[in-house]
Amino acid sequence: MPSTVEPVDVVLVGGGIMSATLATLLSELEPSWRIEIVERLDGIALESTDAWNNAGTGHAALCELNYTPERADGSVDIAKAVTINEQFALSCQLWDHLRAEGRLPDDSFRSPVPHLTFVRGAADVDYLRRRHAALTAHPRFAHLEYSEDPAIIASWTPLVMADRDPDEPVAATRALDGLDVDFGTLARRMVDDLVARGARVRLQHEVRRISRRRGGGWRLHLVDRAWNASPKRSTLDARFVFIGAGGGALRLLQDAGIPEIKGYGGFPISGQFLRTTDPALVAQHRGKVYGKAAVGSPPMSVPHLDTRVVAGSPALMFGPYAGWSMKFLKAGSWTDLLRTVRPGNLVPLVAVGLHNLDLLKYLITEVLASRDARMRTLRGFMPTARERDWELITAGQRVQVIKRGKGGGVLEFGTELITAADGSIAGLLGASPGASTAASAMLDLLRRCFPERYAGWRPRLEEMMPQLAEGSTAVPGGGEAPDADPDLETEDPARSGGSRRADDADATEGVGHEPGPEPRDASQRAAGRRPARPTLPRRRDTPVA
Repeated sequence: MPSTVEPVDVVLVGGGIMSATLATLLSELEPSWRIEIVERLDGIALESTDAWNNAGTGHAALCELNYTPERADGSVDIAKAVTINEQFALSCQLWDHLRAEGRLPDDSFRSPVPHLTFVRGAADVDYLRRRHAALTAHPRFAHLEYSEDPAIIASWTPLVMADRDPDEPVAATRALDGLDVDFGTLARRMVDDLVARGARVRLQHEVRRISRRRGGGWRLHLVDRAWNASPKRSTLDARFVFIGAGGGALRLLQDAGIPEIKGYGGFPISGQFLRTTDPALVAQHRGKVYGKAAVGSPPMSVPHLDTRVVAGSPALMFGPYAGWSMKFLKAGSWTDLLRTVRPGNLVPLVAVGLHNLDLLKYLITEVLASRDARMRTLRGFMPTARERDWELITAGQRVQVIKRGKGGGVLEFGTELITAADGSIAGLLGASPGASTAASAMLDLLRRCFPERYAGWRPRLEEMMPQLAEGSTAVPGGGEAPDADPDLETEDPARSGGSRRADDADATEGVGHEPGPEPRDASQRAAGRRPARPTLPRRRDTPVA
């Protein structure tokens, strides 16, 4: 159906935290632009962003071991940890700005919850000791506490230490400034604010096809999923399109036909958690306690026992237990995986399958695991756990990035931004650390898709996020980002076209006039310094016990 309506300036596909963040930034920078969000479900942030579809960890590298790999010489590489910490600080500064401006009603979406790392056995204790020494040498982590004393660790996390073998070597680190974040509530409040400022939201509308318009921009072919919709099909024209549809982003980018997506595939991994709301248990644990992933398991499967605060109610959650399905979205289709197979990504898909047999074995084991097996895993963290206190819940789907690389293809567990050469369309692939780094990822997008405008936007962005003026590695173009991917502990393969990891992008700055992107010049990376640890964000003291 042809469209006779003037194109809107920006269309965001998917109503999660990434789309909410980008739309919020653009509404500040260009308040006259017309913005529309298209969401296939009947509410905002009901897929991966919803509170119980993710762990709610404000990822600041305070407790996650996969961000601090061990080098061959025994030293610990903290480069990725510093970058992740700075990226999360940017998100916190954006939320602080929105609170100060009255665009968020309160801070109830984030709760102060200490972040801890807990390990067992002499080898892991030795590694954690060296990790702590390396991290605390950097000002962002100077406050990180460390102990090998069971009594002290028990005071930090009683449930983890209760009835544990006193002769077993243990160690832990603790950061008191950790956060639990209800990203679902946050995204919904951001979208509510956008609607109040003139943005439009189309719920229960699915983008079935995206095509280029002759006059520039894109045409989105929509289907209204409501049972009584009339008309059922419509089109929407846009000068710029962002696809923040989680697992659905890959197929839509492929459908758009941009060459930058060629060779990319996706590998879906689902997750399950054990959850308890028993007041007696919840009262004894306050923290997000991360351990080590099992041999052969993906970084996203790092076990952790977490305090969660969702809609003001505290709970405990343990996991994740990995699962697998061919769906790319929790509310997706069993044909999702097959629909993204293309001649251009067939070799990487096959190569990743052949090179990751340990991962496949791990996933099969997890899928077939009994409840008793899951409880044994929990008791490795919490020896006194009783089966009757815990329920099994299913979290969201995660689609890990597969792309061309050494051996034909590589599997990545990070987040990757794909942009067209002309900057008129972009999409986000991948998972961890995801929502926590939304501000940094969307700043990356602004630089790459709107290079002629970015210099003019920069002063306003620095007002919103003062860290931008400090040249940290979290800011695209603001410092040297690490080349190694610690999630895979391999060198990141050479990248071409419009593909760039969200924490390692750059662009030439300039000033434009018309809505929509223009071709960018050769990029340059400005040197920058890493700032000291920022002032803690304002937070509501939410009771957790």
